[in-house]
Amino acid sequence: MADFQTSTQRAKWIFTPQKLAERYKAANQRAVQLLEKCGTTQVEVDASGSLTYPTEKGDAREDQGDKKLKPLSVDEERFMRAFYEAKVQEVCSAFEFPHKIQATALQYFKRFYLQWSVMQHHPKEIMLTCVYAACKIEENHVSAEEIGKGIKQDHHVILKYEMAVLQSLEFDLIVYGPYRAMEGFVSNMEEFLQARDDEIQKLESLLKAATAEADKVMLTDAPLLFPPGQVALAALRIANGVLRVVDFDRYLENIVSQPNSEHTTSELIKLLDDIEYLVRNYKYPSEKDMKHINRKLKSCLGHSSSHDESKKREKRSKHKSHRNSSDTAKGPPIG
Repeated sequence: MADFQTSTQRAKWIFTPQKLAERYKAANQRAVQLLEKCGTTQVEVDASGSLTYPTEKGDAREDQGDKKLKPLSVDEERFMRAFYEAKVQEVCSAFEFPHKIQATALQYFKRFYLQWSVMQHHPKEIMLTCVYAACKIEENHVSAEEIGKGIKQDHHVILKYEMAVLQSLEFDLIVYGPYRAMEGFVSNMEEFLQARDDEIQKLESLLKAATAEADKVMLTDAPLLFPPGQVALAALRIANGVLRVVDFDRYLENIVSQPNSEHTTSELIKLLDDIEYLVRNYKYPSEKDMKHINRKLKSCLGHSSSHDESKKREKRSKHKSHRNSSDTAKGPPIG
């Protein structure tokens, strides 16, 4: 992982747990203040990436009357992010994208919401744009139109948010995931075990199982807290706990005995334990949770139920008008 050592990811996008919690709280508070001052949190974006913030309204509270808008809590925002991070993996699986695209898209998404609250930019649009941007940077040439068509979403929305996403990432687009590192560790294990054919097959099975475990780790905060090499080792250790392919403690001792090692064995074990703790304590929102959060989010974004209903009525009216004019132009049906 020599490239990682000099990367912006290591310099700027790996945090302590305390610092990460502060970033999420600060993003949430910015949106809460917008809601209090303006009665909405929606930040509009145009295709150039220009942002339009909601305007302050002195009578915002009077307009709301008794129905005081309630912002999402930090925990509710975490649930919303978790829901759409899982969607990132679903979209990438549906398109059969390589794991490196999934890892890049997830990290783009995670980084974006260190700068913004989900109350300011809906994760549905950001999620798709992150997948599209990851495809471009990883040179997997899929158009926004193909992505939109494949999951029945408007591809113009993907393109509209592209510049805003890139700016929020501070154009730090090179991302290191755990998957390549896992391959390197498994190759190293072959030498460590002086593996024969049957052991090589077991190591291949270990890599496959560890890849699935890494997918789970990537849904936690681990990519923002730990280097990809440690995430890779944690995934391998979890998988090895089931398959028992290698004496993992001995293998870790072998790693830390190398001249460039930064940790003792006990330090490394503690770091891997911390990553496993995140996986064990990962919480995915229930359907009931999401209904409640979505209802609150709609209100914060200014999409109240009455607003939605009027939109539906307008759409039905347009459809009816279009149908009547079509019928007039074509004349009555024959037969």
